[in-house]
Amino acid sequence: MRSTRASSALLLVFATVMGGLREFLFLNLNYQLDAVARDRPFSYAHSVFQGWTAGMDLADLTRLKWALALVFTAVMWSLTVGMGRLRAGDHRHTPVISALFVGLGTLALLLHLTHQPALQAVSIKLLHALQYPVLLFIGWAASRLGDPSKG
Repeated sequence: MRSTRASSALLLVFATVMGGLREFLFLNLNYQLDAVARDRPFSYAHSVFQGWTAGMDLADLTRLKWALALVFTAVMWSLTVGMGRLRAGDHRHTPVISALFVGLGTLALLLHLTHQPALQAVSIKLLHALQYPVLLFIGWAASRLGDPSKG
């Protein structure tokens, strides 16, 4: 039990750090996208980030943004599956976790395709939920409902 509690805590800390890394990358990527799209002489992006993306045009930056979105979604899916495995002792929750990720991603796409600004804003929030440890924390909290002594 103590090992599960410690492993859960480490996984939650790692997921939180990954969420912080995602925030840094996307905040700066959006600043850089804005500077390139508007042909501004300066960018608010961190100087290190500007160095990483030097020479990239709007299409390159957009592809990078989508690639990073997929990477962070895959990382959060993996961590959520890992937490499910850790808490349950097996992979019985993997299909449900996978369906949730695919379902929310599909819903986000459908909302985006409506071209309605309010629904597109919801689409972005759903995509963010997949790229941050939101579902991981919900799963961890749900695992504690049955037995709070699990930690």
